[in-house]
Amino acid sequence: MAPNPLHTNTNHEKEHWMKMFLPILFLCSVFFSSSYAAVQDFCVADLSAPFGPAGYSCKKPATVTVNDFVFSGLGASGNTSNLIKAAVTPAFDAQFPGVNGLGVSLARIDLAKGGVIPMHTHPGASEVLIVIEGSICAGFIDSANKVYFRSLAKGDIMVFPQGLLHFQVNAGKSPALAFASFSSANPGLQILDFALFANNLPSELIEKTTFLDDAQVKKLKKVLGGTG
Repeated sequence: MAPNPLHTNTNHEKEHWMKMFLPILFLCSVFFSSSYAAVQDFCVADLSAPFGPAGYSCKKPATVTVNDFVFSGLGASGNTSNLIKAAVTPAFDAQFPGVNGLGVSLARIDLAKGGVIPMHTHPGASEVLIVIEGSICAGFIDSANKVYFRSLAKGDIMVFPQGLLHFQVNAGKSPALAFASFSSANPGLQILDFALFANNLPSELIEKTTFLDDAQVKKLKKVLGGTG
């Protein structure tokens, strides 16, 4: 029996339309699944609740006010009368509950003459620095130990990739001011000097892992408050 041409054409048409609509259906499913994943507009931090691996819990929407989305703490200079002659004023989720869960935060950096933000990392975020006043020498070291640094003037911007060691030093003869933005509401912080010399890690282990001699390690521990 000869094949039915009408039946064959109908099958071809079905295949044609399926090929056209399957990608569209897939895109629609992705769109709607992502839309429904955002079940609320924001998650203002409930600072009375414990801080966990996923951050702060959300305040009940009925208790949220406009004040949760406003932070005025970056308008005043930080106290630079300290060992590093610098001050960092954070506007992270602990200080600024409205940024909780939004993947953004800010900080103010004040550097007195000779001030320095020591080598440090932010495990949870990349950083963008903009210089507002003065001159700042800033840089970072990549995982291949290549160094990227330069002196930044007013209006200059530099980015520091997530997790990489970086620093800022006042490169001028007057106070410097900068603001930093982060790709996390809680970028985290580990300062290399404090990680090595401000705790009770035995000096002999530090000496073996850093190739510093005992006198240098003991001196740095004394300056930074470490023991052992």
